[in-house]
Amino acid sequence: MASTDQPSTPARVLLLHNRYRAAGGEERVVDQQETLLREHGHAVARLERDSSETGAAQAARGLLRGGLDERAVAEAVRAHRADVVHAHNVHPLLGWRALAAAREAGARVVLHLHNYRLVCATAMAYRDGAPCTRCHGRDTRPGVRLRCRGSLPEAVVYGAGIARQQPRLLAHADACVVVSRAQLATLVQLGAAPPGAVVLPNAVERIAADSAAVDGTYALVAGRLVEEKGYDVAVRAARAAGVPLRIAGEGPAEPALRALAAGGDVRFLGRLPGPELAAQRRGAAVMLAPSRAQDPSPMSVVEALADGVPVLASDRGGLPELVGSAATLPVDDEPAWTAALAALWTDPRLRAARAADGLARARAEHAPEVYYERLTEVYARVLA
Repeated sequence: MASTDQPSTPARVLLLHNRYRAAGGEERVVDQQETLLREHGHAVARLERDSSETGAAQAARGLLRGGLDERAVAEAVRAHRADVVHAHNVHPLLGWRALAAAREAGARVVLHLHNYRLVCATAMAYRDGAPCTRCHGRDTRPGVRLRCRGSLPEAVVYGAGIARQQPRLLAHADACVVVSRAQLATLVQLGAAPPGAVVLPNAVERIAADSAAVDGTYALVAGRLVEEKGYDVAVRAARAAGVPLRIAGEGPAEPALRALAAGGDVRFLGRLPGPELAAQRRGAAVMLAPSRAQDPSPMSVVEALADGVPVLASDRGGLPELVGSAATLPVDDEPAWTAALAALWTDPRLRAARAADGLARARAEHAPEVYYERLTEVYARVLA
């Protein structure tokens, strides 16, 4: 391992990440982490695999074996002289063997958990319209019986792979990071809470000096269009409150949402690149996040707060931690959503106050310098 005798010398970091078939908030976290570390003088390298380029047979082998590329990981650690290997998503191609190889090559390992994949085949701990904790610890049989991955063969592979990998992943991590207190509490319920896990809230690249939400001309939702995000609640509330709604994203729930929105002032924007999505946030009066799932810490909400956009969010997962109790609503109480949205839409002073509260929360919990200080405390602990 590279020398850490001089505390003032920034740790050399190798980032590990298995990219998802559809890029999302986790990819933005990895990108931002790399940028932030480089800005503070760290030598950073990155080793990635991409599920969009992976066939079903190769993914199955990776899940069941616990990774396929441990030799490449060891070589990257040695080539970069990495002090710390910071692993994000490791499934299906990296797995626990990547963490073991990193340690054997002389690095310390930080495992960054963004979801519930330690136990849950879908990573969401959600099923049939509600949070789900049927699988527990290494008992993933409920997910197999219910075919949570769709087909029985895929459900079997995920169930077996997760059960085999879970203890080894935790055993080969020198520290584990989660993104919210709610995520950690759910992992406790699932019987897979990492011992000594550190809560590291997601960060943003920048925080706005002030808010433009008082001049906003629509409500906004942004994310993958799937049932568990609850965007049908947003469409109904916006129509009932008479508020124009813009929907940024794509996914299997889009046809149903379009049918629900027919005849209303609802615009579907599709999946937007980062700068275009940021422009949509700057024109919004409010963002709606009516998730039915236990979302640990959606980046779309963190980014809205940092841009000074008030957020109305459901009472699920890490959302109450992000927005506070005054902006939290029961997910399926549509009259409450309609009333809260109408109140923000018709009262610019309330909108300004909520925006200011969101900016204060972003500065306290999600500013780059706050994130960097917390992150390097984790690195210092594993290197001590």
